[in-house]
Amino acid sequence: MPTTVRRAELTLPAAPLGPPNPLAALRPVERTHTVDEDTRRRLPRDMARQIGYEPLRTVLPVRVLDGYGRARTPTALDTLVLENERLRVTVLPGLGGRVHSLHHKPTGRELLHRNPVLQPAAFGLAGAWFSGGIEWNIGATGHTALACAPLHAAVVTAPDGGPMLRLWEWERLRDLPFQVDLWLPAESDFLHVGVRVRNPHERAAALSWWSNIAVDEDEGTRILAPADEAWHFGCTRSLRRVPVPVSGDRAADRTYPLRSTRSADWFYEIPGDARRWIAALDAGGSGLVQTSTDTLRGRKLFVWGSGRGGRRWQRWLTAPGTGGYAEIQAGIARTQLEHVRLEPEAEISWLEAYGPLDADPALVHGDDWAAARAETEARLAAALPRAAVDAAYRAWLTCADAEPGERLAIGSGWGALEVLRAGHELPGTPFDAATLGPEQAPWQALLETGALPAPRGAEPPGPTLVARHWRDMLETAPAEPLTEYHLGVAQWHAGDLAQAVRSWERGLRLAAPRWPLLRALAVADLTGGHPERAADRYAESFDDLCGGRHDDGGAGAAALAALGREAVEALLAAGRTTGARAVWDRLPPDVRARGRFRLLHVMILVAEDRPEEARAVLDDGIEVADLREGAAVLGELWAEITDDPLPEMYDFRMQGGS
Repeated sequence: MPTTVRRAELTLPAAPLGPPNPLAALRPVERTHTVDEDTRRRLPRDMARQIGYEPLRTVLPVRVLDGYGRARTPTALDTLVLENERLRVTVLPGLGGRVHSLHHKPTGRELLHRNPVLQPAAFGLAGAWFSGGIEWNIGATGHTALACAPLHAAVVTAPDGGPMLRLWEWERLRDLPFQVDLWLPAESDFLHVGVRVRNPHERAAALSWWSNIAVDEDEGTRILAPADEAWHFGCTRSLRRVPVPVSGDRAADRTYPLRSTRSADWFYEIPGDARRWIAALDAGGSGLVQTSTDTLRGRKLFVWGSGRGGRRWQRWLTAPGTGGYAEIQAGIARTQLEHVRLEPEAEISWLEAYGPLDADPALVHGDDWAAARAETEARLAAALPRAAVDAAYRAWLTCADAEPGERLAIGSGWGALEVLRAGHELPGTPFDAATLGPEQAPWQALLETGALPAPRGAEPPGPTLVARHWRDMLETAPAEPLTEYHLGVAQWHAGDLAQAVRSWERGLRLAAPRWPLLRALAVADLTGGHPERAADRYAESFDDLCGGRHDDGGAGAAALAALGREAVEALLAAGRTTGARAVWDRLPPDVRARGRFRLLHVMILVAEDRPEEARAVLDDGIEVADLREGAAVLGELWAEITDDPLPEMYDFRMQGGS
C-alpha cells in the first residue's frame, strides 16, 4: 500500500487536564538534574561549561498545568495516523505531537510502551505530563512544557514523493520555532523523523533536546548502546563515570533495567566516530532500535528500578495490570544536564529513525558485552545502513522548507504573534495570523498601540510575555496597574528582582483588584527570606480575591484554589497555623476535597498538634494528583504522625537500595 496520512480518533480513559494555573510561574523551577560545584570541577571542560549554560530559573512565560485529578473517563482524542505496508504510526497532535503507538504490521508487535490511559502527573516543566510513546522534549532539561499542548500539523511532500506529517510550534521557554517531520519511505520498516530548531533572533539561545522513547520492560529486557562507559546520575544528584556494564557482577548489570533497585539515569559515553544508536531488546533478542545522524549525539537510559517506590510510580502513571517501562533517549548533548548554544540566526537539524530489530539472543544476552553490541549493530546495519540514514537526512533537507498543504491540527497563536512583531521568515513552518486568539489579543494591542487594554472586570491577569522586546514595550507603556504587574513579571524573569518589586509596588497604589500584585510581592518576600511579610501579603491577597465571585469554574475559581494553596503553605512555613486554617476553611468544598488540599489539611492538623485526626485523614486515603517526581512529603508527614511502617500507597521514594 502507498504511504497515507489520515485523521482518526482514539478513545482512552483520561483525566481532564483542567484549566491552567492563572498565577504567574514566579517560583523557581524544581531542578532534579543538578550537580554541585565540586562535581562540575571534575567533569570534562565542555560538559561542565554546558551544564552551567543558561539553566532555567522559571517556566515563564508558560503557565503551569496543575488542575487535573485522577478520575478518568473514556475520552475521544484526535489522532493522526501515518501508515505504509509495514508500519502504522499514531500521533497525538493535541498532546505535544506524542507518538502514541508504533505498530509493526508484519509481526503484529507494538514497538513502544503504549500507555492504555491518559493520566497527567506533575513531571513536566509546566506541570502536566503523561507517560508512554515517543515525546519531543525541547527547551530545557526536563519534560517539555509542550507535553500536553497542541501543535500545528499538516501534510507536506516527503523526499520520496509520498506524504509526510509535519508538526511545528513556537517553543516559549527558549523563544524558538521548531518542526518535526515524520514519514515512512515505501516498504520501509523504519519511521523517519527530521527535526529542525531555528533561532530567528539576533542573540544566542540555550537549547536542550531529548527524544524520549518509552519501551516495555521485563526481566529479559536489555538496553544496548555503542559505549563501554556511561555517566551515572542518581538520587544523590552526583554525576560520575562508570563502566558499562558493571564489571564482574552480572546481577548488577544495569543494562537490564530491573536489576537496578533505585531510579537512575545512564548517559552513554559514545565514541566520537561511532554510529549513534540505542536499542531495547527482549529475552528473544527482539525489540526497538533508534538511530540518527551524528548531530543527535547523546543516548540515555532511565529506569524506575525494581524498588517499591519506583514500582509505585509506574502504577501511578497508568492502569492496573499494565507492565512497566524504561525510557531510552537521544539528545543533542552527552547528558541531560547540559544546554547547548544555538547561535543567532542559526539552526540545528538531524534525522532519526525508529524501527524493529531482531538479533541473536545468545549474543545479545551473553556475558561478552562487546559481542552483544557488535551483534546488535550488525543487525542494524543490515536493516538500515548508516549511509542510508545520512542519505535520507540530505534528501529531507530539500523538503524541510516545503510549505504545508492540508492543515490537520492547529497549535497556539504565540508564534503568529512573534512573526507579527518581528516579521520572521520561516519557510515550512507558517505561523498564520488566523491562529491569533484571546490570549494574544492584549499583546497585539500593545504592539500596535503602545498600551495594554484595560482589564475586563475582576478576571485574573492573562499570561505575561517576558522576552526582552516585550519587556521594552512594557517599560514605555502607560504605567497602569495591569501594565506594572506584567512589567514586574518580565523583570523578575530577567533576574532584576529589585526592579520587579518596585514595579509591583507602584501598581499596587491604584490597583483594583489588588490580589495579583500582593501575591507577586509575597513570592518576592519568600525569595528574599522574609517569610513573615510573605505570610501577611498572602493572607491579604487571599482576602482580596475572596471578595469576588468565583463560582463559574473558570479562571477565577482556578485562581482561588491556586492562591489558597500557596497561602496555606506560606502561612504554615511562617508558623501561622491559625491563619493557614482560616484560609483552608474558606476554600470551596470541592477544592478542599482534592487530594492536594486534603494533604494541606493533614499538614494543618499536624501543626495544630492533632496527630490522631491527621492519621485518620491519611488512613482514609489521599491521592495527590500533582505529586512531583521524587516527592517525599507523604513519607515525611507519616513519620511525623506515627512510627508505623509507611503504607505502600504513600511510598514514592526513589532512593534506597542499589
